[in-house]
Amino acid sequence: MNEQSSGFLKNYGSILKLLIGIIAGTVLGLVLGKKVEVLKPLGDIFLNLLFTAVIPLIFFAISSSVANMERDKKMGKVMFITLLVFIGTVFISAVLTVFAVWLFPLPQNIETTAKVVEEMKTQSWGEQATSLLTVNEFYELLSRKSMLAFIIFSLLIGFATSRSGETGEPFKKFLIAGDEVMKQLLILIMKIAPIGLGAYFAYQIGVFGPQLFGTYGHSMAIYYGLSLFYFIVFYSLFAFFAAGIPGVKIYWKNNIIPSFTALSTCSSIATIPANLTAARAMKVPDHIANLAIPLGAPLHKDGSSISAIIKIAAVFAIMGKDFMDPETIILALGLTVILSTVEGGIPNGGYIAEIMIMTVYNFPVEMLPVVMIIGTLVDPMATLLNATGDTVSAMLVTRFSEGKNWLKNAI
Repeated sequence: MNEQSSGFLKNYGSILKLLIGIIAGTVLGLVLGKKVEVLKPLGDIFLNLLFTAVIPLIFFAISSSVANMERDKKMGKVMFITLLVFIGTVFISAVLTVFAVWLFPLPQNIETTAKVVEEMKTQSWGEQATSLLTVNEFYELLSRKSMLAFIIFSLLIGFATSRSGETGEPFKKFLIAGDEVMKQLLILIMKIAPIGLGAYFAYQIGVFGPQLFGTYGHSMAIYYGLSLFYFIVFYSLFAFFAAGIPGVKIYWKNNIIPSFTALSTCSSIATIPANLTAARAMKVPDHIANLAIPLGAPLHKDGSSISAIIKIAAVFAIMGKDFMDPETIILALGLTVILSTVEGGIPNGGYIAEIMIMTVYNFPVEMLPVVMIIGTLVDPMATLLNATGDTVSAMLVTRFSEGKNWLKNAI
């Protein structure tokens, strides 16, 4: 019993601490009202530390990962199909979430709008794409407002290092060492997250009022309802497309252990062994399972895709803006695909993804705790979708690479 308790605390300890901080902040905000503004500096300190760490963190994480990639042309076709399947399912989940938000719109807090809204510059598509993907000067890359441009720069540095061969080895070791240092720095910063987020939540409740609960509650209802629907219905549809009725049966028969593993560990990485065992039981060839499952853990995030759209829609609702504008939706879908892929390769990547949402949409900094809190509340269900989606994706990859009769031939 003690071992089970310690295991639970180990897996969910950080989430529980965040929830305790959020609950404490809620109580303080309700009791003290606007007097709670004195706690806001605690939240500002946490956010400032996070903002200053995010740029070097992303640089070392992405460039070191790309620099370490092995060039194996034998797996080129399977790798290409796998990435297409990952992007396809993430995009489907994002589109489904946009439809759900349109069907069940989040309540807009008009009273809050005047206090937090910053003017968003109107730009043409060309100007917007240019400003998102590139900068004029090198120093502009170091600003969190140029996040996408900085990610592209980090990728290019990684590829250049990989192409440099033996000459680039010292620089490659520097990138790997920097990655480890920044991981440890972020772990240290996140230790004060319960205090920082709790203080900011107290500030939001005290200043903006309890109407925020409507947005949070509505967001959670949409997320958990849609995620459960996606988990049961769409994963069944994917399995059916991969191998017909036998595919659906073999998927759910072997998906029980990975599902409980994901929920109990709250980690896609920790679910890899269970997923590999399940994939083999589903008759997925080893050369596909051994690529798709480990690669899917950091890169394939259907649950994170759904939460990204919910977070964006929630902030738009709080700010009294229209989320269903076509340009907003297109940008949200593109951003979701990028974030759902990038965040898995970075420690505490969910928080980094949330900062990217803020910078791309030019949201005021006061809205960052909103998306961070939603991310914390949806984490268990998001992990379930992220982890168990890897096995059904492996089945789809097998369908595209081995033909429609792959399961019949394997049995």
